[in-house]
Order: sequence, then C-alpha cells, then structure tokens
Amino acid sequence: MTPLGLAAGFAVGLLAIVVLFIALATYNAVVALQQRIDKAWANIDVALKQRWDLLPNLVEAVRDLMTWERELVTEVTRLRAAYSPAAPVAEQAATSDATSSAVRNVFAVIEAYPSLRSDRNVLELQSEIERLENLIADRRELYNDQVYRHNTRIGQFPAVILAPLFGWRPRAFFAAQPAATARPDATLAEG
Repeated sequence: MTPLGLAAGFAVGLLAIVVLFIALATYNAVVALQQRIDKAWANIDVALKQRWDLLPNLVEAVRDLMTWERELVTEVTRLRAAYSPAAPVAEQAATSDATSSAVRNVFAVIEAYPSLRSDRNVLELQSEIERLENLIADRRELYNDQVYRHNTRIGQFPAVILAPLFGWRPRAFFAAQPAATARPDATLAEG
C-alpha cells in the first residue's frame, strides 16, 4: 500500500472513530436527560399523590362547616376522583391545575369563616396542602427545565439526525392552564 493510500485509510478510520464517538456521546446525553425527566416526573407524582391523599381530609373537615359552598367542596372531590397517574402529562397537568385552583378557592372561603379559621385540624390541613402546592410548583419547574433541555438537545445537531433513529420526540411540558393562574374568588363566601 502506498503512503498516500495508507494516509487516506488512516483519515477515514479516524473520521469513523470521531463520528462514532460523537454519536455515542449524544446518545448518552439524551438518555441521561430522559432519565432526569422521568425522575422529575416521579417526584411530581409523589407530591400530587400526597396532595390527593390529604384532600378528602380537608373536604371532610370543612364539609359540615361550609354550608354555602357545597358546590366548591363537591368540585374538589370531583377533581380528586378525576386524577389518573396513567394519564398523559398534559391531562395530569390540567387536572392538577384545576385542583390547585379549587383548593385556592377553598382556602379563600376558609378565610371568610371564623369557625374554620380557628379549627386546628383545618389549619393543619391547610398548611400541609399549601406546603405540597409549593413543592409541586418547585418540582414542576425542575421537570420543565429538564424537558426544555431534552427538547433543545434533540432539536440540535447531531441529535436531530439521531432522533428519528432512536424514536426521540419532544416531551410535553407540565404547563399551567390560564385558569390556574387566576386569583381565587373570595366572594364565594357571601351568603
């Protein structure tokens, strides 16, 4: 083999090794991001389940004392029943946001009832649910950050070339619905 042929063979071999290294590094990076998304979602799911487990206690604690807001208590109960951990992220996000909104409305109404504001059980449940709401918000932010990183990564070169080969698709954000960002309606307590 001539020196020129040897150099060309070496260059082709080196190029193949570099391409293989880049492909492996990209694959590993995307898989790591997918694992982070799955872990972040599992953390959200744990907090959601804890909130769902506390809601019946809150409903029971305020049911007899909130004579004017039966439909509000019923809505919280309906939303808890609508939760499905097997549902797609977008559906779970919508249910979670609707529940957060309903819970905020319950808390606004609690403030209007002196007997509820002084009930220790209600206050403890309210405090724990507020803690979980904040935890869910923090975990949702982490989840969305990981989804953003994943979606950006698979949209960039060289992952954009590998994405169809490995079935990588953009993941859904855990996005707040417009209604979930509205302020609670404290006028429900009038009556």
